[in-house]
Amino acid sequence: MNARTVVAFDWCTRRCQKRGDSTSHIVEARRNKKREMTALTTRTSTRPTPMLFSRQRQLLQLLDALGGTSSMLDFQKLLFLFCQESPADQAPYQFVPYKFGAFSFTCYADRRKLIERGLLDDGDGWKITAEGRKVTARTLDMQFAAFASRHSNLYGDALVADTYRRFPFFAIRSEIAERVLKGDDAALDRIRAVRSNTIGAALSTIGYEGHSLESYLTLLLKSGVTLLCDVRRNPISRKYGFSKNTLSRGCEGVGIRYEHLPELGIASEQRRSLNTQADYDALFADYERTWLPRQSEPLKRIQAWIDAGECVTLTCYEHLPNQCHRHCVAEVLQAQTGKDLTAQHL
Repeated sequence: MNARTVVAFDWCTRRCQKRGDSTSHIVEARRNKKREMTALTTRTSTRPTPMLFSRQRQLLQLLDALGGTSSMLDFQKLLFLFCQESPADQAPYQFVPYKFGAFSFTCYADRRKLIERGLLDDGDGWKITAEGRKVTARTLDMQFAAFASRHSNLYGDALVADTYRRFPFFAIRSEIAERVLKGDDAALDRIRAVRSNTIGAALSTIGYEGHSLESYLTLLLKSGVTLLCDVRRNPISRKYGFSKNTLSRGCEGVGIRYEHLPELGIASEQRRSLNTQADYDALFADYERTWLPRQSEPLKRIQAWIDAGECVTLTCYEHLPNQCHRHCVAEVLQAQTGKDLTAQHL
């Protein structure tokens, strides 16, 4: 309760007592005064509370708890540790193994949005602005302060090394692991053991429905995928990370080759009014009968990738393969190859 509200409450109490009002009346009068003060504070605020996603608000809260400023690398690693220490269904961000360890594409996309709103400073590191602090002041949470206190002595190479030791999977693409873990052969051996997840020639399919870009790429990596083949006619998505350019850059960053074969896609107008599985089945039967037989060249390209030893995954939107045409493509490839190739649906 701020000083202004305390003064108003005292004035309200004295006035009621002077009139000889009952205790219940005084309590009700104080309650009404609180509502008036709250309304006044809202009306006189210089700027309304920005509409933010919960994860964006938590990002600001964590940065504020860490003192309001941090280097790019330090904050990314501290945010990663915060998310790992949070319950899985409450972690605001997910991560992938990247050039310097755990990295969140979504976090950096949110950073750009928060800079545009004036809540973060547009500098070389992470720095909260005065407006950003106003947002965090409205949503005080001791969880962030406790985390900051536990990790107050970790920064720089020591912080990076700590994340590599505790979570070796997220160091498999690191360009600095040998340096920050110099002399720690056991930690480096654990990273090498995780890194050696090679499957060889294989075929699988995946839909990005229900995934973040990070969880999607992590699943590909853990499945040993080396080449992602996008079979959408129009590789555009309203969901962050899954339009062609962003997805291809994300794949490249984690060492997965991206290829797009629009010839294998289904036109969007043909996908309208799909309400039942029977609707999907009818569409795919027509696709297999009239379209796929004319796509020998793109099918040969996929077969050539597999023959060259690539672990290929066909991707589109739908989570369920029987509601996506990618399963038709996989079945044709299986039939052409024989019994040695069986597509797995991730």
